[in-house]
Amino acid sequence: MYIWFLFCVLAVIAITPLHFLSVEHLKLQEKYGKNKGTKIGETLGLISGWGFFFFWIGIWVSPQPRFAVQILHSKSVLVSIVSFSIPLFHLIISIPILVLGAWIAIKGVKEVTLKVAETHRTEKIVATGVYSIVRHPQYLGALLAHVGISILLSATCSLLFTPLMVTLIYLISRKEEEELTKEFGEEYENYKKKVSMLIPRLGAQE
Repeated sequence: MYIWFLFCVLAVIAITPLHFLSVEHLKLQEKYGKNKGTKIGETLGLISGWGFFFFWIGIWVSPQPRFAVQILHSKSVLVSIVSFSIPLFHLIISIPILVLGAWIAIKGVKEVTLKVAETHRTEKIVATGVYSIVRHPQYLGALLAHVGISILLSATCSLLFTPLMVTLIYLISRKEEEELTKEFGEEYENYKKKVSMLIPRLGAQE
C-alpha cells in the first residue's frame, strides 16, 4: 500500500537539491558563461519544478489509509467519477482551503509570469499584488492546496506529510532568497524587511 507513497516522498526530497542548483544563476553563469548558464538554470528549473509538482500529486493520490470525520450526522457524498466516498464535513472544510490556496498561487504566477514561475529566474523584484503580502505566494498557495486536497481525499499519510512539506518549502524559499540577495542586493533586503516569507503579517506595516 505504501510503496507509491514512499516513492513519491523520496522523489520530492531528491528533487530539492536540483531545485537549489537551478536558482544559483550567478554561479552557473560564471561557470558556463551567461547564455549557457542561464539556459542550464532555466532547464533545471523546469525539470525540478514540474517534477516536484508531479510527485506531490502522487503523494495525494497514492494508496494510503483513509480517515473520516463525521459531524452533523451527515452521510457521505459520493463522487461517482472516482468511485470514492467523501464525508460531507471533509468537503465543507477542504473546498475553501483548496480554493484559497489555488487563488493565491495563480495570482502569484500572474504577477511574475508563467515563465518566471517555471524557471525560477526573474529580471526584477516583484512587490505588488500578493507579493506585497508574502514573498512566496505560490508556495503558500501550494501548501494550502495540499492541506485542502489531503482532507478532501481523506488521505491520512498525505496530511501527516504536511510538516515535512512545510520544511522543504521553507528550505527552498530560503535558498531562493539567498540567491536573490546576491543578484539584487539591498533592493531585495529592503523587500524582505517589509514583507514576510510565507505567513502574512497582521497589523499595519511601516
